[in-house]
Amino acid sequence: MYELSLSAPQALVEPVSDALMDELSALSVSVEDADADTDAERALFGEPGMPAPQPGWERSTLKALFDSEAAATDAMTLLLAQDWAQGLAVQSLQQVQEQDWVRLTQSQFAPVEITPSFWIVPSWHEPPAAAEHVIRLDPGLAFGTGTHPTTRMCLRWIARHSAETAGTRVLDYGCGSGILAIGAALHGAAAVDALDIDPAAVEATSYNASANGVVLQAGLADLAQGRYDIVLANILATPLKLLAPLLCGHLKPGGHLVLAGILERQADELTQAYAPWCDIQVLDQEDGWILMGGPGRSS
Repeated sequence: MYELSLSAPQALVEPVSDALMDELSALSVSVEDADADTDAERALFGEPGMPAPQPGWERSTLKALFDSEAAATDAMTLLLAQDWAQGLAVQSLQQVQEQDWVRLTQSQFAPVEITPSFWIVPSWHEPPAAAEHVIRLDPGLAFGTGTHPTTRMCLRWIARHSAETAGTRVLDYGCGSGILAIGAALHGAAAVDALDIDPAAVEATSYNASANGVVLQAGLADLAQGRYDIVLANILATPLKLLAPLLCGHLKPGGHLVLAGILERQADELTQAYAPWCDIQVLDQEDGWILMGGPGRSS
């Protein structure tokens, strides 16, 4: 394969990308910040409750892959000849070295330690010798593979409260890959319901549960019935606030509510949102994210 690298101002990124993919036979197109790793680098990712980020970087690098040098050269020539493409510049055209892309991708995902005895391990790795509880989970389409602080904090809570999890009824609300539900099942939960609004997440949860040899119920929002000893929800602050009456309504008096997807600065607003039903506090923190929770209030 051959890689054509182009620099473009923000206004040209979308039309050039579309032309490369739709008309010029590119196999793929990636867009990167041309100022990455410099003082001019600028993040585009927004945070809940903050203004939306800009649609693109002021200067971007587009990298297009082609199956032949001739196709890459033709695409470059045609693009540079367009009147609308003023400001587009060629950075390089080079052959891409052959690689074992599967092995390269797999090498980026190592086992994740939750506690010294609890690990998330991709299928192509052997579990560490000290691992007593192992979730086998490969990166996929659904959120939650153990690499994000919010997921790790929830799993740490489960591991540290294994005595309270054993024999209980657990609800994982917004299950994603099902990783929290599986973690609860591995630590002795008697019944686990995992629900999500995304059918792909429900399918992923069922598959991952089977692959890990645990039994749970995965389904859409109407799966949750009655009250649970433990309610887990790793979503984001805004939906967590909206879901406060629903989540607390599924929590038994004296049960455990565990909430994640919350930034440190959002602690007070979550406390206030849950105050009518449950007194929550910060239970853990990592990299600017916090875990919040508390006992269900007696009726």
